[in-house]
Amino acid sequence: MNALHLAQNRYSTKKYQSKPIPSEKVEALKEILRLSPSSINIQPWKFTFIQDEAVKSRLAEASSFNESKIKQADLLVVFSVAEDLDAFQKVVDKELPEALRDWYNQGRASMPEAELKVWFSRQLYISLGMGLAGCAALGLDATPMEGISSDDFAQILNLTEYKPLIAMSVGFAAEDDYNRLEVVPKSRRALEEVVDSI
Repeated sequence: MNALHLAQNRYSTKKYQSKPIPSEKVEALKEILRLSPSSINIQPWKFTFIQDEAVKSRLAEASSFNESKIKQADLLVVFSVAEDLDAFQKVVDKELPEALRDWYNQGRASMPEAELKVWFSRQLYISLGMGLAGCAALGLDATPMEGISSDDFAQILNLTEYKPLIAMSVGFAAEDDYNRLEVVPKSRRALEEVVDSI
């Protein structure tokens, strides 16, 4: 499949079938997320893959409007962003080359912490896009979710240095999923309304 075909045919799954994802596809998705791009290659994230039913059930209860999707899907991926900037500094010092490290350190010194965290959060959405496209390429269905309780997710997953912001359920769409494209055709604004060519 080409990229345009994938974009035309993926959709947000609302109902999943009870079917396990082959382990090689789970591993491929992990690698796709690991390879996500970010500004100055900062990579301020952690991706938590959850297939344990008991943990998924607890997370489902801490989700707005997404409980059934989390419980039905074989996999839930939680996207968390660096919250403890001092702890993340160790990652920066170890992983970034000197020029990028200097650029980040100058920015951190001159930027309010809240603004830096907003910048980090924007990077997370790039990885979510990669994850959704990656799922489509792997023949998997997915649902992006913002309706999660960050504090509850962090507690359940024992995350102290990272803050859960978004999640993605992954699996195989049920035959009777009411959001399938045959039932609800994809609806997007007209090309000329959203794209300018100069």
